[in-house]
Amino acid sequence: MASIDDLLEEISDTRLKQRLQSEYERLLHRKKFGLVFENHIPDLTPLFNVPIHKGSKVSPRDSKMDKVYSVMKIEREIAHCFNHNTNEISTFDLSELVVVAQFGDPIFPTLKSMDIVENAPDSQTWHSLIEADNYHALQLLEYLYPGKVDCIYIDPPYNTGAKDWKYNNNYVDSSDSWRHSKWLSMMKKRLVLAKKLLADDGVLITTIDDNEYAHLWMLLNEIFPSLVHTPITIQHNPGGTQGKSFSVTHEYAIYSYSNSSKIYRKEHMGGDVYNLRRWGSTSSRYEGKTCFYPVILNSDFELIGFGDLLEDHLHPTAQFEYQPDGTIYVWPLDRNGEEKKWRYARATVEGVQSRMFIEKKENRIEIMLRREDEPPKTVWTDSLFNAEAHGTGMIKNIIDNAFSYPKSLYAVHNALKFAVAGKKDALVLDFFAGSGTTLHALNLLNFEDGGTRRGILVTNNEVSEQEVKNLRKKGVSPGEYEWEKHGICQAITWPRTKNSILGKKEDGTPLKGEYFTTKSKIVELSRNFYQVGFIENIASLSLSAKKQLVSLLRSKNGTTLFPQTAVKKNTRYIVSPKQNAAILFDLSSVEEWLEEIEQHSDLSEFYIVTSSTSIFNDLKNRVINITEPLTKTSPVKLPFSEGFSSNVEYFKLEFLDKNRVSRGQQFKEILPLLWMKSGSVGKRPVYSKDEETTMLIPENSNFAILMDESDFMNFSMQLKSRDNVKDIYLVTNSDDAFRDMSYELNGYKTYQLYRDYIDNFVIGSRRIL
Repeated sequence: MASIDDLLEEISDTRLKQRLQSEYERLLHRKKFGLVFENHIPDLTPLFNVPIHKGSKVSPRDSKMDKVYSVMKIEREIAHCFNHNTNEISTFDLSELVVVAQFGDPIFPTLKSMDIVENAPDSQTWHSLIEADNYHALQLLEYLYPGKVDCIYIDPPYNTGAKDWKYNNNYVDSSDSWRHSKWLSMMKKRLVLAKKLLADDGVLITTIDDNEYAHLWMLLNEIFPSLVHTPITIQHNPGGTQGKSFSVTHEYAIYSYSNSSKIYRKEHMGGDVYNLRRWGSTSSRYEGKTCFYPVILNSDFELIGFGDLLEDHLHPTAQFEYQPDGTIYVWPLDRNGEEKKWRYARATVEGVQSRMFIEKKENRIEIMLRREDEPPKTVWTDSLFNAEAHGTGMIKNIIDNAFSYPKSLYAVHNALKFAVAGKKDALVLDFFAGSGTTLHALNLLNFEDGGTRRGILVTNNEVSEQEVKNLRKKGVSPGEYEWEKHGICQAITWPRTKNSILGKKEDGTPLKGEYFTTKSKIVELSRNFYQVGFIENIASLSLSAKKQLVSLLRSKNGTTLFPQTAVKKNTRYIVSPKQNAAILFDLSSVEEWLEEIEQHSDLSEFYIVTSSTSIFNDLKNRVINITEPLTKTSPVKLPFSEGFSSNVEYFKLEFLDKNRVSRGQQFKEILPLLWMKSGSVGKRPVYSKDEETTMLIPENSNFAILMDESDFMNFSMQLKSRDNVKDIYLVTNSDDAFRDMSYELNGYKTYQLYRDYIDNFVIGSRRIL
């Protein structure tokens, strides 16, 4: 190896020598087992709005940006450029060039507002959509939210061999023998930054298919060695692909989480609910003296606690009672006003409170229980996860542009719910946002449980390969309006986000369709009673005739209600909980029949063998009186046209000149970052350069800025009347002044502008080399 060192010393080009030494060091530490891949030439990002000056790195606009030049000098709008790889000197018109950023270059980002949707003016929660190369966006987000993101959900390119993703501005297809290596190189750079964003108890969810699953699994274990990585199999394509050997119906979602993370449990819906109040032969108040107490609701009919046991000689005046303090007491009284008991004693009822929900009816308030939740399974097969029906089909109902292979809204919703169900103010990030399913799912989740979770989406504005060919034929170049409007962010992600929130298309047409939600309502069902009146004397029927009779009784779906084996020679009645049905043959056994029915509240079909209509009606009424109302839980659907109570701002990532930032000349451009850094609380404040002010304390936000340290005393006085301010940005070049002001502002989180901003991105760029 010494000979290689000698050869490296002979290289005169310092930059090339450093890069070769770096690659040589990596080769020395290459693993013999595990994940091995090449660290390819870093990504290039065009910075269309950054002015070109001497020393800028540039590339021709109409090329694939595979040639990078340094600007030596500019004369009369002509740039003289030097290519370090070829040593050639070329001249270009400035309009032909674009500034580019390479991996490791310090960047000084800003966010330019492109559009806004405010459909919840009273809400302080704002989502953000950022149009950007996700690598540079992650650099920005590291400055804004280090260790603060509760959930990262990403759906990176699946690297199928189709031309569906780019590396270094070139499509990667199946003919590229390095496509897996390039994919891993691309992912590693982004996951390393994502690691810095994830909270200690945060959850990373990465979806992938078989093409890169094994590679991704090892990469995740390498970058996140302390996390647990659990793969979930999702049946997203029930029809399957048309393969030669197997028809693939699945993809994966890998959950990466720490010991302090919480994976939330699955809630049960449908028939998995029952009344907290007992019924039946052992349900009266005095058969369970520790089970008669009030369930306490607030004025919004939300459960807030439980009262003390009621003394035996005291009695409620109604099934629910309004109290002087505005609360509501709900007692276990049945529809006949009889005092029953709750299923759980007063000492243990808090243990099941999380499973309770309220069903308010016309003259009653029912306290309902869901069956105990369970951990999520590792195989998901719900029909709602079908990407064709609830991904492609849904997008067609929301926007006019097509998008290939969108996720099912409900698959993403399900994935997010297990990660943030108990964090109603969670921060969720997706830096491979694609069509915008993640934010759409987050809005649905917030609707269901009243959460204020905030989403940040990042996507580039990549134009499809076919559209690129069409635009180049027309002489259109990247960065021009005609080009950019065809990009994924402007044509897909933002229109979908905007239309789904407002519930209508751009032309005002209401969206068609309904969302399936996890919210539910109780629907009361009627019981069915049938009189078998053609038999005068049941005692005269033979066993064979009785069996023939029950074989004629069918449910709505055509199945037999009672097996013939249930009929014996002396059978007087049958109660079948399995079939939710009962039949009475012998009127002399009415009381026994009714007593058994009382133990099975779910019975819905009743057959009474009697020729007397009055006896039939009397028994029908007795059954109704001893059984609870028959109910089922039905999911609540939300029309697309109702939209969501949600706010979101669409930004484009742009870049600033370091010198102008350090001179304090870019305050207006940095202000959106400060708003985001402090949590995007309230509508983003806007600052006009024409304003002459020494401070900015936005009314509805939670941060404040002192721009002139000489006005510190006035600034600190103003803060005393604002109890919502948490973060303070101080503009000063003096470290001593910053320390003194921070000391005086004890209790606030303080930052030194602009040094904090500049140092973050200069140091950050060095750290990742």
